[in-house]
Amino acid sequence: MTKGEKTRENIIDASYALFSMKGFKQVTMKDVCEVTGMSRGGLYSHFSGTDQLFEAVLEKITEKSAADFQKEIEKEIPAAKILESALHLMEEEMKHPKDSLSIALYEFVEMTDSDIMEQLNRNAEEKWKKLIRYGIKRGEFREVNVDEIVNVILYSYQGARMWSRIISMKPKTFRSITDHIRKQLTGGER
Repeated sequence: MTKGEKTRENIIDASYALFSMKGFKQVTMKDVCEVTGMSRGGLYSHFSGTDQLFEAVLEKITEKSAADFQKEIEKEIPAAKILESALHLMEEEMKHPKDSLSIALYEFVEMTDSDIMEQLNRNAEEKWKKLIRYGIKRGEFREVNVDEIVNVILYSYQGARMWSRIISMKPKTFRSITDHIRKQLTGGER
């Protein structure tokens, strides 16, 4: 990784915390300069504005999660094991609403013309569909309506992330979501 690529990655990582804390509307390039210790010129050599920076944050987290499923599937790791890891991660993320980009996502879509959210949603759908079909093919998951269960997975998770920023939610609520997904796919519980 070149020095420029490393700098770009550091900017993205530092900006994630800013966006999760302040939302999208409140983050300025000046804020990013303060958090990263960069000059405005240095920052602008990597990103033209907060729109472009936020898209880079979203792309990074999406690429990472999509790549993980694909690598695990290629290694023929059992689908149930991949599912357990994913559900555990989802549950942990739901328990930490202050680390969520939910508010920033809503504000970003409201303020920009970007279609990145549509792209990210399609990528997430495809990632989960691949895992579920892989699990069905291996006989580890029940025959389910793949589109339907993917909707349940994505929108219950995102809904809980958003609502947990607004109201206090108990860990048992998050567990009930992951337990429901597990039951639908494997027929069992944790």
